Amino acid sequence: MEIRFFTYFTVLAEQKGFTKAAERLHISQPSLSNAIKNMEIILGMKLIDRTTREFRLTEEGEFFYREAKKLIRYHENIINEMENLKKGGIGELSIGLIESSMYWLPEILNEFRNQFPNVKVKLFEVLSLKEVEEALENYDIQLAITNQFLHREEITTIPVYQEHLVALLPGNHPLSCRENICLTQLADEPFIVSREGFQTREDILRAFREIGVVSNIQFEIERFETATRLVEEQLGITIVPENYLRDVKNAICVKPISDIPLKRTVYLAYEKHRYLPRTASGFIELVKRFFQGNKFM
Repeated sequence: MEIRFFTYFTVLAEQKGFTKAAERLHISQPSLSNAIKNMEIILGMKLIDRTTREFRLTEEGEFFYREAKKLIRYHENIINEMENLKKGGIGELSIGLIESSMYWLPEILNEFRNQFPNVKVKLFEVLSLKEVEEALENYDIQLAITNQFLHREEITTIPVYQEHLVALLPGNHPLSCRENICLTQLADEPFIVSREGFQTREDILRAFREIGVVSNIQFEIERFETATRLVEEQLGITIVPENYLRDVKNAICVKPISDIPLKRTVYLAYEKHRYLPRTASGFIELVKRFFQGNKFM
């Protein structure tokens, strides 16, 4: 089946009708209708539910749509990579990352630029598990630096290093005079935590559950920068990766947590069956070398 038929079907599914889809594809409506019927004959199953007035895909059609989208993206990626190879491998490297990776990433990027001076690097903040999976699946990024372990057969996830989580308190907090604190002491504090779908949130709330404490969540955020700002304004306390905190303001107090080990693992992730150009594999090797000696490497 030619790739154009997959394109026909995905556009039809997204436009939810033959007239709009045909206009979008710049073909006649009868041509599109015949193409879809031929696809159904080849596959031996109905892709569109024709028993209702409203346009609707069958269950098989929904599955075919999802897989066709992947195939089209893969096809486009191959074409783009071949163009890059034709130009001598010069192209782009797209990386999804978490906030705390910025404490070590610039050093690696300096070395990367020495090896690949003509490659454009695109950096995207990709934070939640869903965002990481979709960015890799949609070919928006080639690599992800993430604290999420991706339980997907088609994705390779390499542990790189671990980082401890620490508590952030307002500078004038009663616990600020202590060398370290316990989670139990934070039970009644207004708590700032990442929204659902973030691994750090799950790790922190699991730790609270293990000591029999229900956290008093007052704010849900996406970025540690936001959490830090709320702590500065004395709106609550939070727990963040220690590597995120390089320049702590006087208005904030950083305290290690002593009663339960709180840490997270950071991974490199990429599509297992996707062609990785020299630039991507070179970046992976630089990261491995940077963290050489870490128990994961």
